[in-house]
Parts: sequence; C-alpha cells; structure tokens
Amino acid sequence: MRASRHDSPELRWEMVTRDAHPLLGRYVREYTGYTETSAEPLLRREVPSADVTLVLSPGSRLRMPHLDEWARHTSFVAALHDRYALVAHDGFQEGVQVRLTPLGAHALFGLPMHELTNRVVELDDLLGPRANELVERMWERPGWDGPFELLDNLIAKRVAEARKQSPGVVWAWQRLRATHGRARVRALAEELGWSHRRLIARFREQVGMPPKTVGRILRFDRVARMLRDADELRLAEVAYDCGYYDQPHLNRDFRDLAGTTPREYMARRLPSGGGVSG
Repeated sequence: MRASRHDSPELRWEMVTRDAHPLLGRYVREYTGYTETSAEPLLRREVPSADVTLVLSPGSRLRMPHLDEWARHTSFVAALHDRYALVAHDGFQEGVQVRLTPLGAHALFGLPMHELTNRVVELDDLLGPRANELVERMWERPGWDGPFELLDNLIAKRVAEARKQSPGVVWAWQRLRATHGRARVRALAEELGWSHRRLIARFREQVGMPPKTVGRILRFDRVARMLRDADELRLAEVAYDCGYYDQPHLNRDFRDLAGTTPREYMARRLPSGGGVSG
C-alpha cells in the first residue's frame, strides 16, 4: 500500500492507495481510502479521465453542480465525462474511492455504459439495498486492508457472473489505453474487420463513449497527470509528446475539457498531491 499525508492549519488529509488483485486488472485500477479535514469548505476541480469513479462513504456528503442546483452525493458512481466538474465538501470527508475501468463498471453494474455517461448516480440507484449493506460491511472492518479485500472479493464475484464482453471491444479499449489515445479509430476497425459504425456502437455500450472521444480523453488525461506531478514543464514539448499538433491545439483542448489553461491548472494544485483547487 502507498500512503500520503498532508498536515497544515488549513488542510489535513491522509490517502492510502492499493492496487486491486492482479486478476482484476482489466476491471479495477486501484483503491484509495481517505480522510480529510479543512478549515473551511473545500472546492476541487475534477477533470475528465478514462476511469469510472466509485465512491463509498459512510456519511460524507459531497456537493456537485447539477443543472441549476448543487446536488449532494454520498456513495455514488461518476462515469466517463467529457468536461470538468466542481466537487465540494463542507470541511470533512472520508471514504473509499475505486478507480474502475469502463469495462469493469460495465461488468459490475450490468448496464449499457452510455446510460451513465456524463452522469453522477447514487449507488443505491444502481445496486438497491445492497449499496448500504456494502458500505456498512466495509466500515465494520479495521484499517484499510479490510475494506480493500472485501472489494476485491465482491468485484471478482460480480465480474464472474457478468455477461461475457466483446473481445473486440476489449482489444480496442486496451489498444487505445496503451497508446494514450493515439491509435486511429479507422485502423482499429479495419484490424478487427468491423465497420466504423459497429465499433462505435459496441464502444458506446461497453465503454460509454465513441472511441474517438475516448481517445481524446486519454490523450488529455496524460497531459493532466503530467501537469499535476511536475514542478516545471515545457508545454510545447508536452504537446508534441502527447500527440497534439502544437501548443495552441493543447491549450484549446485543455480549456474545452478542464475549463482552464494548463498553466492556471498547475497554479491551482493543492499541496502534497491533494488535487486541484476549484
């Protein structure tokens, strides 16, 4: 397990992260248990990624913009998004975050993933009473290892019972992920022997978005992670390395997906890897 902490008068948090069981690698990227206290309400900017986020909390309520209101969520699923979101808490939060692949979310929840795209859905709307039972069982276990092991077992059972996924979609998804979104969609379809339309339809069902959009998000996600981790970057070099035509192309894509510029994004980073201020 990997632990990180921050302690200052304004903000105190602890995060403990562990990879899922190796046999679940296609479905789950990692688990993170966290507790956080802030001196005043804290607002973060969450940008698109190629992960589906499952949050399990015993009672912390996060606020998110929803239409013209700030909807409150406790345990929920945030599927693939093609724009940023603002997420706030009132001074305290705790829970476990599960980073699912889209294929993992499709197997776990048994729904066409395009029905969840650009949505945040309460977990009990997807699992019914089992959602509360799961959270209660997790918080009965000591430390973080207990909840992570429980999730390993639960997810393994669910995916074993899930309907078999299309090998073609699995291959195309893995190819897009491995190339950080740079694989050409037409080439993927040709190698599969599928029409362009068939690949898009299957991708929307099992991943949630067309492969071209997913590729764009994967490319952007690589840049965003580089910006969060680096002390200084030459954006023109980042643009070239990540498959953009030039730095203006990177800036336009970043503003579309993150609602800000790359340099403003870097300037808003919270200390010790604590995310990005909203």
